[in-house]
Amino acid sequence: MPKLHGVNLSPFVRKVRVFMTEKGLPYDLDPVIPVNVSDEYKKISPLGKIPCYQDDKVTLADSSVICAYLERTNPKPPLYPADNEAYARALWFEEFGDSGMQPVIGNSIFFPVVVAPKFFNQPQDMAGANKAMEEQMPRFFDYLESQIGDRDYLVGQSFTIGDIGICSPLVNLRQAGFEIDAKRWPKLRRYVDGIHARPSFKALIEEEKAALGG
Repeated sequence: MPKLHGVNLSPFVRKVRVFMTEKGLPYDLDPVIPVNVSDEYKKISPLGKIPCYQDDKVTLADSSVICAYLERTNPKPPLYPADNEAYARALWFEEFGDSGMQPVIGNSIFFPVVVAPKFFNQPQDMAGANKAMEEQMPRFFDYLESQIGDRDYLVGQSFTIGDIGICSPLVNLRQAGFEIDAKRWPKLRRYVDGIHARPSFKALIEEEKAALGG
């Protein structure tokens, strides 16, 4: 049985779990917390990060690499577009979520609101999170609002890695108590609500909500 190392609340672990669920791929989850990881874990994930994936052939540490590998080894249903332009756009949206939105959501909103008080006994910083939400997130939302239009998916007519990459960190935004303003960004809010209602996302959202005591 393939093994995925990492904890639920990580958007990158969630990204791979959604991907594997959409593919119908079974796996065991090993709950590795990416804080003071062991030397043994660093042997399989040299940067000490999560997720890390292992099967009987490979050990891979990076959510984008893991998903790309799983697409090649399990091509049905396809989660990367066949068309060259659409393929590039899906990769772009994945990167926009991973390297654009997630550092702001994770470091400036989710950590100070959820992680710091719950896991590190530190005071909650709602003021800092509100500031990030007001000053940093609108540029991401404005761009995505302009891209989604009236479609259900960001690229073409089907669910892709681009949708997973965008909507995974937005789960953490909601866990911190923030929502996309439906009046200011109606198309984006409709789109995200739709993606989060997919069984692959919904099951993990409910699982994580229970873990947080929600």
